[in-house]
Amino acid sequence: MNVVILAAGMGKRMQSDIPKVLHPIAGKAMLQHVIATARQLQAAQAAKICVIYGHGGEQVPSAVAVEDICFAKQEPQLGTGHAVAQAIPHLDDAVSTLILYGDVPLTRTSSLQRLVEAAGGDKLAILTAQMADPTGLGRIIREQGKIRSIVEQKDANADERAIQEINTGIMVAPTAALKRWLGKLSNQNAQGEYYLTDIVASAVADGVEVTSAQPEAIWETMGVNSKVQLAELERLHQQHIALRLLEQGVTLLDPARIDVRGNLICGRDVTIDIGCVFEGQVELADGVKIGANCVIKNARIGAGADIKPFCHIEDAVVGAKGQVGPYARLRPGAELAEDVHIGNFVEIKNSQIAAHSKANHLAYIGDATIGSRVNIGAGTITCNYDGVNKFRTVIEDDAFIGSDSQLIAPVRVGKGATLGAGTTLSKDAPEGKLTVSRAKQLTIEGWQRPQKIKK
Repeated sequence: MNVVILAAGMGKRMQSDIPKVLHPIAGKAMLQHVIATARQLQAAQAAKICVIYGHGGEQVPSAVAVEDICFAKQEPQLGTGHAVAQAIPHLDDAVSTLILYGDVPLTRTSSLQRLVEAAGGDKLAILTAQMADPTGLGRIIREQGKIRSIVEQKDANADERAIQEINTGIMVAPTAALKRWLGKLSNQNAQGEYYLTDIVASAVADGVEVTSAQPEAIWETMGVNSKVQLAELERLHQQHIALRLLEQGVTLLDPARIDVRGNLICGRDVTIDIGCVFEGQVELADGVKIGANCVIKNARIGAGADIKPFCHIEDAVVGAKGQVGPYARLRPGAELAEDVHIGNFVEIKNSQIAAHSKANHLAYIGDATIGSRVNIGAGTITCNYDGVNKFRTVIEDDAFIGSDSQLIAPVRVGKGATLGAGTTLSKDAPEGKLTVSRAKQLTIEGWQRPQKIKK
């Protein structure tokens, strides 16, 4: 199947230098949603996707370019029929052509499949919908139940404007006939444009049956022309995601306050509190609890883990029964094994922490390998960067790092070693021994606190 995606519009009402189709829904450009749907529809069929671009220069091709997509530039923009005509050199006559829109991002594959089936291989099929208020949309004109034409709002008379069946713009056509019909289009209308919808009259004149299919939900056909509509569609989409999670057994303490901007996979008995954002690929195993206002991106959280409120986790792994937060940050490369405790205002970066270790307060662990049953005291930092290069810290099993210690990498703390509070470690600490590095405590007799000088 050929797929043509119209993505050339300026989107003046978006008030943005970014092409309209590149504005995001659920963290992904609207055009990328449409492309993903087209690929799903054709999973069992070889397909060619042609994107028609215009405004925004090369931003659109640069954003979505991959091997199975070709591009055609529409310049100037003379209407939807003119846009589809730019794809003619890329269309295979032996298969049908599906026409989609880059600013209509949430059409479901199942709805498009019904449209394709209605078209067969030789009919013109239009995705239509019933709307209580169809103002501004093209009306489906039927005679004895059969589609005869589509009339745009500006060209419709009073009776035609009363019709509630509208054209969504999405259609499937036999390609050889489509090319012929596009060649017959005229711009003699109220907008002076070449309307794609005028091919319906040509199909009727040629004796080609014009049929229709309907989407499962009206929001599948909603397009975006402003930031207001973009926000409305975002909420609709997030509501759909939340309902799907609830049906899978996930507990959402408020389904209206969750944002999924990627793919969220949940096990059984997962609980998610309010205000959480999930980006990229996130996996929550059985029994995971996510506290309020967490941001989790490209992460795996093990069974029974408890992520407390206000944590930021990115490109990281949390092991089973782990505890993180509140107010903790796991940066890329952080890997926590089973039953690791990371407390408030602790930051972990590019470090591996083995089972049953803990850093409960105000610590920075960067570029480190930490063994099992290690205690990291409050205020501890690994000094991993000398201004040019980064170095690694190794802390072996059962070590105890006293509060307010600085470990100047590269350095190793041996198995069972103890660092006294306030230690600045610049050499390896031997296993099983206490290492202390601090100034000698003195009490100065006769010292008096300075007094404020009177002016």
